[in-house]
Formats: sequence, structure tokens, C-alpha cells
Amino acid sequence: MNSMPPAHRHNVVFRVDASIDIGTGHVMRCLTLADMLSQAGFECLFVCRPGPGNLIGLIRSRGFAVAELPSAVAGVKAGDRDLAHSHWLGVDWKTDARQTMMAIADASPSWLIVDHYALDIRWQQFLRPSCGYLMVVDDLADREHDCDLLLDQNVGRTVGDYRLLVPAPCQMLVGARFALLRPQFARERPHSLLRRRHAAPRRLLVTLGGVDKDNVTERVLHTLERCELPNDAEVTVVMGQHAPWLSSVRESAAQMRWKTRVLSNVDDMASLMSEADLAIGAAGGTSWERCALGVPTILMVLAENQREVAQKLTVEGAAQAVELGADFDSTLESLIESLIFDKLALAAMSERAAAICDGEGGLEVARRIADGLRRSV
Repeated sequence: MNSMPPAHRHNVVFRVDASIDIGTGHVMRCLTLADMLSQAGFECLFVCRPGPGNLIGLIRSRGFAVAELPSAVAGVKAGDRDLAHSHWLGVDWKTDARQTMMAIADASPSWLIVDHYALDIRWQQFLRPSCGYLMVVDDLADREHDCDLLLDQNVGRTVGDYRLLVPAPCQMLVGARFALLRPQFARERPHSLLRRRHAAPRRLLVTLGGVDKDNVTERVLHTLERCELPNDAEVTVVMGQHAPWLSSVRESAAQMRWKTRVLSNVDDMASLMSEADLAIGAAGGTSWERCALGVPTILMVLAENQREVAQKLTVEGAAQAVELGADFDSTLESLIESLIFDKLALAAMSERAAAICDGEGGLEVARRIADGLRRSV
């Protein structure tokens, strides 16, 4: 980072969750930002509520402290109905706000960073006295926020989408160029783009999120089994270690006529993506990783909040989307067979994807956070 924070250490608190319903993407992008801030001298703390599919162990393994909120109690009212994702919180927002305030009381954070669809302006105003600055990471533009800095990394998103949802002084970082990607993606980008000019397409990457609670991955494998692919085709499947269908997917992979491997706990996703000629992926946070590396992609909407991303990437020519409907299997089969043998189509898709983001967005976000503290001293 070119702009560094003041010499003494500052605390940054992340309020974020992962679960079977929420998925893993929110925590993963916060970890990316925490890594960058930590390298710049910040002390980072995560506040998370445990539950099935949480990533608290992973966060700690990456060297960050985690304050665990009490587990959600079955039958407790989960929140207000005016927020579409209020049930993700496990408790009502006031309870979460009070518990978070207690959890960070000794931290005195310079920045509180909130990445949670179930939290809005009410929670943020409650926590305001407990922090110096407040940042919101959002994708939906569907609720009001009280924050100093807002990040929405979606392609096609504009400042106007949030104009009436944040205070006038709020600094907005909007668009895919601010995508929170680990530095490895920027490093792999030149190699990934160069190899696509010469490689004969044969490697497929299937990555449908860290959870894939509906087991779409196995449906994709069954479809690939019916496809006509290059004789030397290879399939790589990446899943989270807590994915509920991981064992079943591994069994299906072992029966594939194509060489197929299933990986979890992947540390170097950038290398895997850079070697893939065609990806079959969810329209979540990994979309920006694939764009940075110019990976042609068949997209699937596994959660309603992914629909807009899938539509916009399709319009940009960076991907093609397949709906999980009655014609899913036949449509996917036709699309895979048409793309894997069409090097020109793959090249065009790769070029348009690579133009969307370059992998440097996380560093820019970290600079803005550090600069906010420089201006305050």
C-alpha cells in the first residue's frame, strides 16, 4: 500500500457471518481485506455468530481473533420482515447490536466493517458510538445505511443506486474495479491471459460456491458425463470443506469417464482458475476472480441475490447464464459442447471478462481505509 496509516496500530472489527444459508463469500472477501489491512499495520478482529457452516475455524487459522456471539436459539424471532434477509441473523437486530457492542467494548475500533444483508441503518446507528468510522460492504442496494464508506463491487452498479440510501458525506466505492480479491489473482493475471491465446481448450473447472446446499455440483457432473468433450478433457471440482454434499460429489467424480478431481480447502484458487479453459460457476464472489483472470464462464444463479450479477455479466459478454429450471440439464449440455470446441467464442468471452476487473481492487479499498485515518490525525 502506498498510503499507510499512522504509526501506532489501529483496530478494525469485521461483523460478518457464514452459514449454510448465507454461504461463505461474505467471510472470504472480508478475510481478503483483513489480510491487506493486517499487512499495513492494522489489528483485525472478527465478530461472528456460530451456526452450521460457519467459518470461525478458518478465520482463526488465518491468524485473526474471533469474538463469538451467542448461538441463535431455535424459535426466536429472527428479525423484522422489512429486510429480505433478516432471518440470516438468527436473532433480531437489536439483540445482535447489543451483543456486538459488548463483544467489541475493549477493542475501541478505528473502523467497524459490516458485511451482512440482515443489518441496516438501525444497527449501524446503534453501533456508531463504539467506533471511529463505519464501513458497509453491500451488493443489494435495497436498504438504508449510516456509514462513512460503502463498497459494492457488482458490475454495472452505480453511485446513483445508493444516493438516497447513505448520508451525503459517505464515500462510495462502486463497481467491479473495487472487487476484494487476494493479491494472487493480480499476480496470476498476465499468465492466465497469455495462455488462453495458445492453449487447446480441455480443462473444465466447476466451482459452485463453498456450500452448494442444493447439490447442483452433482447435477453438473452428471451432465458432463453425457457431454462430448475432448479426449484428454480434465474436470476439477472445488467445494468448501463444510459443503453438505461433498462426499456424494466425490463418489460421483470417481465414476466419471473424464479425469475428475474434487478439491476442498484450496489455498491457491488463482492458479486453478488460470489453468481452466472453461468454468462452470455460481454468480457469487468468485465471479470477480474469474473475470480478473479472463476465465470464460457458464454462470448459474444459486441464490436470488446472484441473479443481477449473472444478468449483467451475460450482457457484457463475459459469461453465459443457465437457469436452474426444467431444461437445465439439456441446456447446460448443449452450451458446454458448443463452447469447449469454439476457441474464438472462448477468446471473446475471456477478453470481455478481463476488462471488468484487474484484481487490484482490494488494495484500493485498503488504501481508502488507511487514508481515512491519515486525514483524522
